[in-house]
Amino acid sequence: MRSHSLITGLGPVCALGLGPDAFWQSLLQGTIGIKPIESLDPSGFHVQLAGEVRDAKIRDFVPKTYRKATKVMARDTELAVIAAKIAADDAGLKTRGSEDDAEGFPLDPVRTGCQIGAGLIAAETEELARAVVSAQDEQGRFSMDGWGTEGQGKSGMNNLPPLWLLKYLPNMLACHVTIIHGLEGPSNTIMGAEASALLSIGESARVIERGSADICFTGGAESRINHLGLLRWEYAARLTPVTQDEDPASVCKPYQPDSRGGLIGESGGMIVIESEEHAKARDASAYARIIGFGAAQTPRPYIPATESMRAHDETDRGLSASISHAMRDAGIEPDDIDAVLTLGIGEPTLDQMELGAITEALDERSSTVPIVSLAHLTGNTMAGHAGLLTAAGALCLHNQQIPQAMITRNPDAPASNLRRVLVCSPSLGGQAGALVLERMS
Repeated sequence: MRSHSLITGLGPVCALGLGPDAFWQSLLQGTIGIKPIESLDPSGFHVQLAGEVRDAKIRDFVPKTYRKATKVMARDTELAVIAAKIAADDAGLKTRGSEDDAEGFPLDPVRTGCQIGAGLIAAETEELARAVVSAQDEQGRFSMDGWGTEGQGKSGMNNLPPLWLLKYLPNMLACHVTIIHGLEGPSNTIMGAEASALLSIGESARVIERGSADICFTGGAESRINHLGLLRWEYAARLTPVTQDEDPASVCKPYQPDSRGGLIGESGGMIVIESEEHAKARDASAYARIIGFGAAQTPRPYIPATESMRAHDETDRGLSASISHAMRDAGIEPDDIDAVLTLGIGEPTLDQMELGAITEALDERSSTVPIVSLAHLTGNTMAGHAGLLTAAGALCLHNQQIPQAMITRNPDAPASNLRRVLVCSPSLGGQAGALVLERMS
């Protein structure tokens, strides 16, 4: 008999709060976490609103002996570490990162894995600028020779902090989480933009299913609320111009024709999953069961800012295929799905392609189930976003309720007596993933 994975710990970290309780209460209250950007001066950017994580200090989520290492953590890594700690505590685990007097189930390090979705981490402007200014030519312009050639200029590259590269490698998220908590099982980093966390959770489920681990820390994290990150996503036309004085609810309206476009956020969307046998043996409580996973690639992803990519399918083929694969893996039909949690960033063409995929995969069922999104409440949080969606789906099953603020299409569809929910996401680069979650009986 096939062994499924159970979700036993949730670690949502986003503009709606830290941890499952704060996250769920914000969803019930319809809180919008998108506010004027505070972490930098946004006056020079077209985008001045974002879903920032506030009041979260990394030193509060690592052991005292590890606090020195936080100096070489990028924001993305901090979010992953915070979310992993919250998820571990929520799962009732005692790890190397727990307080000395903490109670909980002691992990077997070699039987615990870690798969985390990440993005391309943007360097901090101040660190980069200090090195760049030392690589100018006689006319005060940036010189590639002065940047990288020893003996010409001051070799600006050598003026980067000594451990600069180790701060911005995408696999640093999983690196720090595994070191802090003593996880010695299979570990990996997956980069797939908004699909990253789903692809990571799916890999974790497969690692457990084939018997390579009993428990996995999994999900994703990313922050683009920095100078380089905002520029990159503006250039990709995934964000809409918005001033600090505007109401975010009037800007981002997933699946609505009058939506102006997407907004940005940051998050750590980490969960703990474990084999059903292991969870039962330690008498763990669970939010939901993972019964199906699918992944695929969209042949021609739509990137609004790229003229050569204007010709695109009306349906996101990769997303449609991943949904079909996940249902087949779960052994279910479209009528067995009671809700769909998906990206819905509010960019009209992308939203329409997403709806086309859901309709193609679910057929008539797509018009009779609630379609649920988070981006209008948190901003598009990229690599961490599907981790938040998975946490939200697990909470909906656990509480047998879908908060009204999350429902962005088919609002009159039944939102109770939930048996199974579909969590799915396309992405900027065309990667797509889907999970089927089932309530605990």
